[in-house]
Amino acid sequence: MTDLTQQLQDMREEYDGTPLRKADLSECPFEQFTTWLFDAQEAKVPDPNACSLATVDKDSKPMARAVLLKGLEDNKFTFYTNYKSRKARHLAKNPHATLHFPWFSMERQVVVSGRVEKVAVDKSEEYFQSRPLMSKLGAWASQQSESLDSRETLERAFLEARAQQGEEPAKPEYWGGYALEPTLIEFWQGGQSRLHDRFMYELQENGQWSANRFYP
Repeated sequence: MTDLTQQLQDMREEYDGTPLRKADLSECPFEQFTTWLFDAQEAKVPDPNACSLATVDKDSKPMARAVLLKGLEDNKFTFYTNYKSRKARHLAKNPHATLHFPWFSMERQVVVSGRVEKVAVDKSEEYFQSRPLMSKLGAWASQQSESLDSRETLERAFLEARAQQGEEPAKPEYWGGYALEPTLIEFWQGGQSRLHDRFMYELQENGQWSANRFYP
């Protein structure tokens, strides 16, 4: 056994939170998610709306990366990206995806799974115009997921974008949002002696949600 392996095996957090009961949960998973999100914000969890987005490519090989949740409307979770990116290519082949919110400092995590579709262009336009100027220019400068020879090339592309787009950049045609409509939302909370609490909401054929406890 290597020293690193031993150190990894010795890394262990002990959870001491109050057990989570089904009676503590909202009947609506979206209300429950909103409550936990605001709890994370109040607890000053860094980037509480950050999550991992897991997709698979045409050969069913998985990939995950961080995105920011930028909307929760009509029971859909919305994020924005470059439509030419690797994640976008994956979603074009297989629109099923999973979001994972890792609020570990609060001994909590949430997993959201469902089908993804592009949001309307006007909605993407509205959000793009709400972004800071530098973020808008970054969208123009970055050929996301394409090979890049140097940092200097990226910085030069940013300066060129600023010169071309000015102070009020339009939304690039290749940039926009995705909305994930979930069929499963799982809430996990750490428990003493590894007796974690795990509840899964599943969407039924009648459009209602059922919530059940699962072994951790």
